[in-house]
Amino acid sequence: MVVRLLTEAQGLVAGYVAGGRGRQLRPVLVPGNLVEADLRARIEGQLPFARLELLTSRGPWLSEPLPAAAIGWATALTAAALPERHAYPALFPALSALLDAVCHAPSARGWLPGLLAYEALLLRELGYGETSPPAGAELPALLAAFDALGQRLDRYPLAERRNDVMGARAMLRERLARLG
Repeated sequence: MVVRLLTEAQGLVAGYVAGGRGRQLRPVLVPGNLVEADLRARIEGQLPFARLELLTSRGPWLSEPLPAAAIGWATALTAAALPERHAYPALFPALSALLDAVCHAPSARGWLPGLLAYEALLLRELGYGETSPPAGAELPALLAAFDALGQRLDRYPLAERRNDVMGARAMLRERLARLG
């Protein structure tokens, strides 16, 4: 199974995990999990083999609809928007903090500002300008900012993508609408 991993030093990296579809590794390969990876390739330019060890599992939150949608969107956005092997040092800790917030905040109101900040940071890191989410805003203002950022994401970093990454965002938006 080929996986894509966000690393702090190398950015997004693909690797082949032998036995990735098996019972033992399937729970490790859940989107959003924090893993330690040992990537090795015989020659430069070859898809490396990846040996993974689970450090933090976010699997338990995937049974909850809203956190599952948020984790799915954040990881899909990261995998689709970032080029391979280009480091974005600010994105790795930001994504990790966002996923921790999604898992540990008592409600979406606790992590939605962090999600908006992560999306704005991703746009800035990719060179699509300064965007900052509203600070301390109420839910209607946060949802309006969510919609505005979605249009920018669809227009710029995700415009050339063949797969429908924005479908994950639409599912998250639908579930967020039920809050208000």
